[in-house]
Parts: sequence; C-alpha cells; structure tokens
Amino acid sequence: MESSFSKVNASAATLTKNRTVGSVVPASGLCVTCVDGCIGMCEVGKSAYRGHEVIYPQPFGVITTAGEKTYPVDYSHFNIMGTAVGAHGIEADSDKAIFPAVNLEVRFGHDNGIKYRYPWHIPGIGSTNVAKNNWEGLAIGSAIAGTGLTIGENVVGMDEETVIKKGRVVDTVDLKRRVKLYQDHQRDGYGAIIVQANVEDSRLGALEYAIEKLNIQCVELKWGQGAKDIGGEVKIDNLKKAQLLYERGYIVLPNPMDPDVIRAFEHGAFNAFERHSRVGMVEEESFAERVEGLRRAGAKYIFLKTGAYRPADLARAIRYVSKYKLDLLTVDGAGGGTGMSPWHMMNEWGMPPVHLHSLLYQYAKRLADRGEYLPALAVAGGFSFEDHIYKGLALGAPFVKLVGMARAPIAAAMVGKTIGRTIDTNNVPVYISRFGNSKDEIFVTAVELRRKLNDIEFEKVPTGALGLYTYYERLAQGLRQLLAGNRKFSMEHVSRDDIAALTHEAADISGIRYIMDVDQQEVDSILG
Repeated sequence: MESSFSKVNASAATLTKNRTVGSVVPASGLCVTCVDGCIGMCEVGKSAYRGHEVIYPQPFGVITTAGEKTYPVDYSHFNIMGTAVGAHGIEADSDKAIFPAVNLEVRFGHDNGIKYRYPWHIPGIGSTNVAKNNWEGLAIGSAIAGTGLTIGENVVGMDEETVIKKGRVVDTVDLKRRVKLYQDHQRDGYGAIIVQANVEDSRLGALEYAIEKLNIQCVELKWGQGAKDIGGEVKIDNLKKAQLLYERGYIVLPNPMDPDVIRAFEHGAFNAFERHSRVGMVEEESFAERVEGLRRAGAKYIFLKTGAYRPADLARAIRYVSKYKLDLLTVDGAGGGTGMSPWHMMNEWGMPPVHLHSLLYQYAKRLADRGEYLPALAVAGGFSFEDHIYKGLALGAPFVKLVGMARAPIAAAMVGKTIGRTIDTNNVPVYISRFGNSKDEIFVTAVELRRKLNDIEFEKVPTGALGLYTYYERLAQGLRQLLAGNRKFSMEHVSRDDIAALTHEAADISGIRYIMDVDQQEVDSILG
C-alpha cells in the first residue's frame, strides 16, 4: 500500500486483517481477490456482522489509539540544527555551557504565575477506563515531576456517585480523587492540575464546583481535539449506568430505556452501550460570557483547547483567546491519541499537525505584529520524544511555550504499573529482571527520587508514577542535550532557525528554511 497515505480496511486498531496480506488494493484496502466463503476478517467483512461496533478501536478500556495515516509532511521532515559557536542564556565557557546546565523551566499565564519544570504537559485525559485506571500514576508522576495534568471532559457526569441537585453538581467522588492525588504530591508550586469542561460539564457546573470546592485555579474550555470532530465517547457495559447517564442528559446508543434494547442487551446480542457527548456551538458572545462567568466564579487561569478543525476555526480560537485574555491555547493536530474515537475519522479528518501548527504560528504572528495580547500556546498531536518536543517548540517559537502529550505518558504510566504488579507477585519477567527485582533496582530514577522525597514518601509512590517520572527524566535529559547542541541554555532562546526543513514542501508549508538555504547570509560573509 505504498502508493496510498492511508491504511484502509485492516488494522490492529479494529482487530481486522486482510486475507491476501501481500496483495491489497491501495484505494479500497480490499483484498485483490475477495472470495465467496471468507468469514470476514477485514473491516468490511467484520462490519457485515458487528456493524457500528467496528467504527471504534478495540478493545475499549485497556488501549489508547492514534491514527495510522502517513501524512505528506510531518515532524520527521525537519531536522534540528547545531552549532560549534557561542552560547545563549549562559556564559560561553566550555566549563559552564554543559548540557546539564540547560534550564527547561517555563512560566506562563497572564501574570507568569504558572511554572513548570519541563516545557510539556498532559492536555486532557477524561472519562475513559484507560484514563481512570491509570490516574494514580499520571497524577502523582506529573505532580512529582512538576508539570501539568488536565482532567478531561465528562469525569463528573460519568461518576455514578456524583451528587446532582437541580441540574448542578454539588459533590463528586472521582473528580475529588483525581484532583487530590495531584495536589497531595505537588512540590514547591511547580506544575498545575487543570479541569476541563465540554457542553455537558458546563451544564452541570463542573468548573464552578471545581473552583469553589476543590481549590482549582486552572480551568479549560474544550472545543475539541485532534482525534475526532465530535464529542467525547465511551462504552458502558452496565445497563443501570447506561440508564443513569441517559437520565443525566447524555446521548446513549442504543436507547437504554427501550424494552427491546434492554432484552437484547440481557440476551447478549451486544455487550456495551455507547455514551456520546454533544458538539459545542461556538459563538463569540457566549464564549465571552462563559469566560467572564468563570472569572466571577474565581478561576485564576482560563485555558482553551481546540482540535484539528478548518483554518477559520483556528483563527477564531486564537482571536478569542487574544481578545478575552485567556492564559493558554492548546492546538491539537489530526490523528492524535484517543481512548475511543471513530477510527476512520481519526485517520481521514482534520488538519495534520505540521500544517495546523504552521498556520497557528502565522496567525499568532499576525496578532503579535499588531501588538495584540497573546497567551502562551501549546501544540499537540503525536509527540512522544525529546526531538519531537524541540521541533514543536521551534516551529511555533516564540509563541509556543508547551507541547501537549497524552498517549506516550499514559504508556509510561501503564508500563510502570505493570512492572509493579510483577514485583508484587515475585514474577518479574526476564526482560526486566536483568535490571533487578525491586523498585530501587528497576527504576533508574529511584535513588535520586528517594533522596528528594525521603524514604517514607518514596515508598508511597506507586510504580505507575515512577514509570511516568522516569520517562519524563529521560525526555528532560534528551532535550537538554539537543538544546545544548544548539547552544540554547534556557527555553526563551528557542527559535525557528533551530530547525531546518528537509524538503521544499515542508519548507513551503511551515515557513522554516530549506536545509540547503540555512545560514546563507552568514556563509557568504564568512567565505567572502
């Protein structure tokens, strides 16, 4: 299928495969010979008997997923530059300008009052099982590392123990737990726990509750994400919970109140309901009112997250956050991570990250050149390593201050959690036991963290959090090395000429110089 950007009709994400693996029609993804008698292993075949279930990646609740489409330009089409001359942000002295001296701290917000130890955070993990089941690792790991974590949409509405009176939330169990896990482990004021709201959350008053009852300073309005063009989705395998969510105003499919549907569920014709959120209707007047209402409620910092929508919607987002003085705008490119999103939507919808983030830079520069207020910007959509982080920050410099990542941090937390289970059962696999059989031996950051936290506190840290913290430590060291190679020793010195485009197409889209044209003037002055 080399001639196609897309991988159609067979994917590990939908538990499907082609019968003629080596011979597949590029456009349709169908086997070259579709045989009468095949049991239907491909996506078309599986859809013949499971229908709409095959729209979504499977199995729900224990996976995260990202799109498989190969975009014509992505971040791999840029390289990070380096230099043998000078230093920015530190004295140009070989004994001082060493990579451990690179300062990765970043401050943002209207008063620069939010401080992170690292220039990244997790931009929204909501009500899916995979988020809930790994929250302990994500929250404690993020807090100890000193970077941000966003509690995504629908957490209040999905909690069966949430108390709702007159349509407004007055008490919760899950949201309270998620916030407390972070707040109890935050160190020296670094990092932030952020609560996000969609249409249903706003109707329930989730952000007002979080501000007033849970001491939340940072709240986020959600327009969307890069994974899909519709609202949040999860599967519910419990009839009573499906009915509860239906009564709370969610879209639940099929209708859990319908007697025929109830009978079909009880007889095993299907094993899960789908809970869907509504799509928002963006209007400037209502946006302005919502921001003002949150400020009256006591929100200190207000963020907006938007997805891979068309350019006009990106323009609206950046215009509104400028005009109404928000503190952070996160822009999530197509194909990014999800706990549950329509698979073909993830692959075939929206603006890819490099295209979207390049437009973000252009629009931000237009406003900045006119002297208008700009909040910090964050970019998201498939980032996982230090080189990706550097490229994302450089492409959007000086406006982009953060990179958003979710799938990779969840993966680190899940691995840490799994290792902990094997330690507890004295069943550490050979692949890992070569490093040892205890937390202190397996996790390379354990010694340093034990010293920072003291023995008693360290023993309370779950291995999921150790996994995330250790992954972040690797990213930090790798990013410091890349920055030092460019002689940049603090984040404010990151600039667009820190990277170069490897193709003319990448250069045209991004405005980053083609690699053969980099430093042209300086080269001429050197060579004469």
